[in-house]
Amino acid sequence: MKTEVLKNIKATESEYQKMISDALAEKKRNSANAEMEADNLIMKATHDAEEYRKARMAEARASAEKRHEEILMEGKRRAAELKDRGARNLGKAVDLLVSRFKERLNVHS
Repeated sequence: MKTEVLKNIKATESEYQKMISDALAEKKRNSANAEMEADNLIMKATHDAEEYRKARMAEARASAEKRHEEILMEGKRRAAELKDRGARNLGKAVDLLVSRFKERLNVHS
């Protein structure tokens, strides 16, 4: 009877050792799977962040280019306006210059 009890204890101990070993192996697999999933999530988040950054940069470039064009067009419009105003005042400026020149000639004579 003692031998049989000892055999049962040994068998039970062996079963528990196997259960512990299986549980440790399962823990290791779960840990490895969780690490792999975390690595995948990090890679995906990094990729998504890079794509978002690229999209924002493209939007910023487009916005800056649009603003650049607006400023350029406004500058061209103002330059044309000043040129037109200058052309309209050219006759008056020439007349004024000639009249001042004549006045200086008459003063020195």
